[in-house]
Amino acid sequence: MSENKVAKKPVSVKKYFPFILLFVLVVIFSIGNPRFFTIKNFLTIAQQMVVTLIAAYGMLYVIVEGSIDLSVGGIVALSAIAVAKTVGVLGGFAVIPAVLVGILCGAINGCCYTFLKIPTFITTMATMTAFRGIVLIITGGAQIMITDKRFIGLFNGSYLPSIPNNVIMVIIITVIMWYIYNNFAFSREVRAVGGAEKVATLAGIRVNKIKVQVFILCGALAGLAGCFQAARSYAATPTMGDGMEMDVIAAVVLGGTPMSGGIGSVLTTVLGALIMCILSNGMNIIGLSADVQKVVKGIILIFAVCMTVDRKRMGVIK
Repeated sequence: MSENKVAKKPVSVKKYFPFILLFVLVVIFSIGNPRFFTIKNFLTIAQQMVVTLIAAYGMLYVIVEGSIDLSVGGIVALSAIAVAKTVGVLGGFAVIPAVLVGILCGAINGCCYTFLKIPTFITTMATMTAFRGIVLIITGGAQIMITDKRFIGLFNGSYLPSIPNNVIMVIIITVIMWYIYNNFAFSREVRAVGGAEKVATLAGIRVNKIKVQVFILCGALAGLAGCFQAARSYAATPTMGDGMEMDVIAAVVLGGTPMSGGIGSVLTTVLGALIMCILSNGMNIIGLSADVQKVVKGIILIFAVCMTVDRKRMGVIK
């Protein structure tokens, strides 16, 4: 054989894993129930994706920075309550207090992590519990109904034939997040901190500031997600967003973003969110119980982490 011939690169299973998983799920659920592979159901999946995808964009930045946020579900619930309490006066502008609540919660997470030097797993697990407690104190364990037609029409209605407003909005948000992630200096600095924090510090990046800003962004997007969830549910409930953090983290990881940080993509996060929503929708359609669904999601999350983790950067596994 000629020495000048270039050896073919082996096909990377990791690179195509999300697409393979998506294809397998669609085939399995289509066989399991004919109702799955219909335009009506795909439109339902698109609407179900909205909340998960918006929150996943914030989680993308957190994971790329090399951290984790387990309090997303609690922030969603608190933001939904902010909507329910103010929507009668503000109407569609109730999104503002929802986002502000998210920003406050994110700032608490970021400051505890950055300045108190508490690992993000512990920090956000503690704030998750605290946020859930606040939700129960405010609601008294009862749901708060949302009846404002202006708000419901804006965030859960449809001004165009067959295209819900929330789907249009999440497409716009996706374009904005893609542009920010690929063109803003802030996003490059987040990737630098996640890739090598010491090198980023030597390069003049204000690492502490970036860390706090990342959690504020994650909180703001979780607050926005809570607004959409409240509109879709017509209420703010004590259990809203319960367990949502796993779906959001799984969406980012299934999109190919390694937990070790440093790299990630908005578009592949969309793919990961689609996989998670198809998984939930499909398991509901074929009649799997909620307990079995949790088992399946847990297995897929572990498998996704195994497929995306960069073991060269992990050092000793603890």
